[in-house]
Amino acid sequence: MVTLIHTLADHGDDVNCCAFSSSLLATCSLDKTIRLYSLNDFNELPYSPLKVHTYAVHCCCFSPSGHILASCSTDGTTVLWNTQTGHILAVLNQPNGSPVRICKFSPDSMYLVSGAADGSVVSWNMQTYKLFRCGSVKDGSLVACAFCPNGSHFVTGSSCGDLTVWDDKMRCLHSEKAHDLGITCCDFSSQPISDDDYGPQFFRMASCGQDCQIKLWVTTLSDLSGFELKYKCTLSGHSAPVLSCAFSYDGQILVSGSVDKSVIVYEPNTGSILHTLTQHTRYVTTCAFAPNILLLATGSMDKTVNIWQFELKAHCQVSQADKPEHEPKQFIETWSEEEVSSWLCAQGLEDLVSIFKMNNIDGKELLNLTKESLTDDLKIESLGLRSKVLRKIEELKVKVKSLSSGIPDEFLCPITRELMKEPVIASGPAQQLKSYSSLNAEF
Repeated sequence: MVTLIHTLADHGDDVNCCAFSSSLLATCSLDKTIRLYSLNDFNELPYSPLKVHTYAVHCCCFSPSGHILASCSTDGTTVLWNTQTGHILAVLNQPNGSPVRICKFSPDSMYLVSGAADGSVVSWNMQTYKLFRCGSVKDGSLVACAFCPNGSHFVTGSSCGDLTVWDDKMRCLHSEKAHDLGITCCDFSSQPISDDDYGPQFFRMASCGQDCQIKLWVTTLSDLSGFELKYKCTLSGHSAPVLSCAFSYDGQILVSGSVDKSVIVYEPNTGSILHTLTQHTRYVTTCAFAPNILLLATGSMDKTVNIWQFELKAHCQVSQADKPEHEPKQFIETWSEEEVSSWLCAQGLEDLVSIFKMNNIDGKELLNLTKESLTDDLKIESLGLRSKVLRKIEELKVKVKSLSSGIPDEFLCPITRELMKEPVIASGPAQQLKSYSSLNAEF
């Protein structure tokens, strides 16, 4: 289930782009401004709106840390902002002054890529704020860009419909026609494909265009096979050009926005449509997911940004559909944040998933949680919830201990988890009761 929880209506013209950090939402518009909001209450920050561009702002994006915001404009500049103060850090001038349509940070925050209407693509060094490398596509304006999550390459899309793949040295690896009438957006899933057909170095990518279609691709870059871009399937849920697409942080959901005024929510593994959202009254120009919680923002030519919340319980069921087993791994400290989230859902603690995600709780951090950290750091106010979390963690430790020992569970004391000595089984009318005595220290 998807619920509209807030609408922002502060821009005076079309909303062109929206982007999340872990604590902020940024939006930009044809009205030449960028606005920032707190995710705690969706109140606009004191220093917002940001006003320096002299023409429409086409795109905005946060650095992975969230400390820097980039915005680019028809005025031919990409501006870097300090998200703590709203102060300008640098103004990057596109070569030849061409209107800048797109900007994206690399996953390691070392570089920012900007693409312009003349087909130029520039990589900027984020330590010096100087031009690092530049290139260009043969035809059309650059209107889309996305980095592979492992940082090995990035993809640009042009108004002529070409997808072009570049490595981190700005060398062109591949180019092909993807959408007949022009590309509008592309995005990578942050989660590698790890099924039987593909190894962990393969990533899913989505592209959309003026042909009313969304296409799914699989990309990889390796020393042995070089670069590969494989077309997988087409999603045709929209009846008009598709202007934006985005994956959720866990790769389990794909959304798209269209000229038909709708937002469609897909399950990318099957291509099935989960929801169709029709609250916007004009073209949906942009959509973006938060980096660690199931929060979606959609922007439109109706001058508004809608904020949507996905029901965590339903999402947990979807994300675990391919993972029916919830038996713990013996090495909990190696669990990823996503594995911790799956474990929470399996324990009936799905309401805590967003809190754990926001605080980057992986397996190692899970084992170190205490009553104090749950109260003071994670701000879990409910005494019952805190007690349940701690109890479930202790049960998890005990179960893993028994698994690692190789001793069948029925041979262990259900209370102390020590090996039982001379267990006695008594039969009763309702059930069998086990009496036991634990091993002494000399065993």
